[in-house]
Amino acid sequence: MWAGGVGSPRRGMAPAPTDDLFARKLRQPARPPLTPHTFEPRPARGPLLRSGSDAGEVRPPTPASPRARAHSHEDASRPAATATRLFTDPLALLGLPAEEPEPTFPPVLEPRWFAHYDVQSLLFDWAPRPRGTGSHTEANSGTLALAEDQITTSDLLLGAPGFVSELGGEGELGLGGPISPPVPPALPNAAVSVLEEPQTRTTAYSLEHADLGAGYYRKYFYGKEHQNFFGLDEALGPVAVSLRREEKEGNGGGTLHSYRVIVRTTQLRTLRGTISEDALPPGPPRGLSPRKLLEHVAPRLSPTCLRLGSASPKVPRTLLTLDEQVLSFQRKVGILYCRAGQGSEEEMYNNQEAGAAFMQFLTLLGDVVRLKGFESYRAQLDTKTDSTGTHSLYTTYQDHEIMFHVSTMLPYTPNNQQQLLRKRHIGNDIVTIVFQEPGSKPFCPTTIRSHFQHIFLVVRAHAPCTPHTSYRVAVSRTQDTPAFGPALPEGGGPFAANADFRAFLLAKALNGEQAAGHARQFHAMATRTRQQYLQDLATNEVTTTSLDSASRFGLPSLGGRRRATPRSPGAELQAAGALMWGVRAAPGTRVAAGAETSGPDDAEVPCLLGISAETLVLVAPRDGRVVFNCACRDVLAWTFSEHQLDLYHGRGEAITLRLDGPPGQAVGEVVARLQLVSRGCETRELALPRDGQGRLGFEVDAEGFITHVERFTFAETTGLRPGARLLRVCGQTLPKLGPEAAAQMLRSAPKVCVTVLPPDESGRPRRSFSELYMLSLKEPSRRGAPEPVQDETVKLVTLPPTKQLLHFCLKDSSSPPGPGGLTEERTEFLHSHNSLSPRSSMSSDEAPVLPNTTPDLLLVTTANPSATGTDRETPPSQEQSGSPSSHEDSSNSAPELRASILPRTLSLRNSISKIMSEAGSETLEDEWQSISEIASTCNTILESLSREGQPIPERGDPKEASKCDSKPEPGSLSEKVSHLESMLRKLQEDLQREKADRAALEEEVRSLRHNNQRLLAESENAATRLLLASKQLGSPTTDLA
Repeated sequence: MWAGGVGSPRRGMAPAPTDDLFARKLRQPARPPLTPHTFEPRPARGPLLRSGSDAGEVRPPTPASPRARAHSHEDASRPAATATRLFTDPLALLGLPAEEPEPTFPPVLEPRWFAHYDVQSLLFDWAPRPRGTGSHTEANSGTLALAEDQITTSDLLLGAPGFVSELGGEGELGLGGPISPPVPPALPNAAVSVLEEPQTRTTAYSLEHADLGAGYYRKYFYGKEHQNFFGLDEALGPVAVSLRREEKEGNGGGTLHSYRVIVRTTQLRTLRGTISEDALPPGPPRGLSPRKLLEHVAPRLSPTCLRLGSASPKVPRTLLTLDEQVLSFQRKVGILYCRAGQGSEEEMYNNQEAGAAFMQFLTLLGDVVRLKGFESYRAQLDTKTDSTGTHSLYTTYQDHEIMFHVSTMLPYTPNNQQQLLRKRHIGNDIVTIVFQEPGSKPFCPTTIRSHFQHIFLVVRAHAPCTPHTSYRVAVSRTQDTPAFGPALPEGGGPFAANADFRAFLLAKALNGEQAAGHARQFHAMATRTRQQYLQDLATNEVTTTSLDSASRFGLPSLGGRRRATPRSPGAELQAAGALMWGVRAAPGTRVAAGAETSGPDDAEVPCLLGISAETLVLVAPRDGRVVFNCACRDVLAWTFSEHQLDLYHGRGEAITLRLDGPPGQAVGEVVARLQLVSRGCETRELALPRDGQGRLGFEVDAEGFITHVERFTFAETTGLRPGARLLRVCGQTLPKLGPEAAAQMLRSAPKVCVTVLPPDESGRPRRSFSELYMLSLKEPSRRGAPEPVQDETVKLVTLPPTKQLLHFCLKDSSSPPGPGGLTEERTEFLHSHNSLSPRSSMSSDEAPVLPNTTPDLLLVTTANPSATGTDRETPPSQEQSGSPSSHEDSSNSAPELRASILPRTLSLRNSISKIMSEAGSETLEDEWQSISEIASTCNTILESLSREGQPIPERGDPKEASKCDSKPEPGSLSEKVSHLESMLRKLQEDLQREKADRAALEEEVRSLRHNNQRLLAESENAATRLLLASKQLGSPTTDLA
């Protein structure tokens, strides 16, 4: 068997040397044929008759293996192909569908430079394989559970056939095996959807398996000028295509044109994306025709079947419904109550009253609402006559409305074991929470008889109704439902009864219902609904205009044909969407080309590599799941050869990508794309010899950064510099080795080979965005710890000139502030692509003046807390003012001061954040100066309030500092707050005035464009009339077009 998979070896790659005599004999060039060849197709022997799904089907001839082709000259008449087919397809002998071999490299959709909008578009296939009937259900689900693992049991949950149990510690499935759950701002693999736009993580638990790209038509087509085409393709069935040409300003001042395309077929995956005109064949300056565009973008789609959609307003509304049927922000979840000693379905449905532990759990989960007159999402409950109960449980979470069907709140029917009035609602819920009291029997999913309930979240209470209440969780799901997060901890808990557990359980329920949409039953239902929508559009909402007679996208020009602008090299790589390559990916263990991998975790996985301007993803096309993702701002460096690329990201983790094609072509394209969308660079491979004393001549810290390089040593000669970063030591990455193992290897290895990331242009070490984010949260000033420096510190955070946003998140005001410091302040970086050293700070008494241009710097003024105890000298006047009487006056006035001024100050801070988020990058310099002054004054007021009545001396008056009273000055603080409020009102008025001016300008631009179009139309009519008049008069015609 070849190392590259079934079939012939890949071109352009030299085979690895081997000691196997048979392999060496096989690699020799074939001898001249001893018998004459014939290229006529050999008549195949009749296969064995069998019953099954593939009986009677004509199968294409199977390509011969490399061994058969190498020895074809010895016996050309030997029917080896038929015999191989019979013995390599054991499923066919049993009447089951044959399993096709996995290709070495997954195929990539044409055209080559189509920029995909989301993950679903990457997985779009013109000829999708039918879903299996059971042979690959668990493989499609994307879990690691084997057959024996599916029957694992615990005291909460019993295993059952057809269900997969999650008892805790499974982790997230990544590239090569399970990985630990990512921490913010990184996203779980199942939560990655949109690739063209930044997808940030703002909460601890992300929503997964959501097709967020379904809003593509609403965002870029609906209400804008575009064209829709519908038809019935012979191979694809009903199809719907939406096209739109758009233009935007380029970096050099020119205009860039691109086409946005949506192709919908009966499969649930939609092709969405953009293709630039630079990547298309040269055409007229007014744009390509729809036929030429679709021939390049969708070559497998028959252009003769398409007709232009009607101008009815029903068409865009139907397309919105068709695309967004997978997006739902209203969910219903069932809750079953299991008392101690119970375990069957009838026992849980017949519990008439809720116990104290159950009521405590319901109170934590949501709010009990009165159904009669309830106006929010009701989940098929009666809100008029109370026929489905008088109360229910309702809550909201991450823009979702959730109505719970609680078994004890639904109508109870005496002397009825089935309790159909309760089962009618809970039995139709996809997700069911089973609450167990202490002492309940383990839950078995087969006791529930329902076709809709696919996911069971088993929650058991421990020490209920006490201050030490906790919960444990187990999950049971059907085999055709993919795994979903958040991942359970080891043992399923325990979780404390707090808001974090509520968020975990609600996110688990929402993700479970979204993941169940990939199950066979719901997938078939969604496919039928989609087919009906497409059939209606292709039959009833089309005109007689064919694709050939449809108008072009651009406006017609009366002038001569303009000269096409020269295309810059590599322009097709500058798209915002995800460009795609077929790769074989593995974790960052370096192996030789063609060599066998050492273990199952290092096995290469055929994947689709997508690189957008924001995200890098690896998608396994076999089961349609994302196995790896990272933000482009987290890419550190890369090392590449002709067919292989090692990519370093995050804290120095690595993945290995192997690409096919001519040597260096695909790798060169990937490297060029990474240079455009990331701040990474190429690494350097260094072999470091030891000196006579066995030393390497440099020092490195625990993170792998070079802190010192000795002069005139081999390390300095090879180019090692302070600020460089070690990524590999002797072929192994530093995160995998750990600091101690890496230090031991550097001390004891006889030959040290390292992969080094050089510092940036200013000599600072390179860090990823995730590392900078975590460092910002770990700074001592953010935690309120004292620092020796007593001056104010102004930290500069450099952001790109795109949208800029700075959130000031304060801790709950009810918690006491730190000793002599501010309340904890956290900064979230949303779009930072620049490296930032944790030591980059400057000390100043005043806020710096911003430049006249559009600012790229946002100032966060943080007053360092003053030292306490022996580090601070107290003047005698202050010692006298600290008498009991003065302390009483201070304690009496400080709460009143905080109660009157603190809410107003916090309101000002929130208003500042809102103004900064609305202002964008076009705000004037004086407005940014006002914002910085307001932020500085707010920090000063909050600092004063946090000192709980300590004296507030004026900055430039040292005499006042020694004479000031211990009692605060509420008048001066009130004046400051009033002054702040007046400044804020003026700033808001200026912002509203600027918005109004901008809206008026946009309206004037639209009016000018409309007049221009009208003049063009009148000019065309005049030219046509002039031509007709000249023909009637018999004068020679002139070309006026």
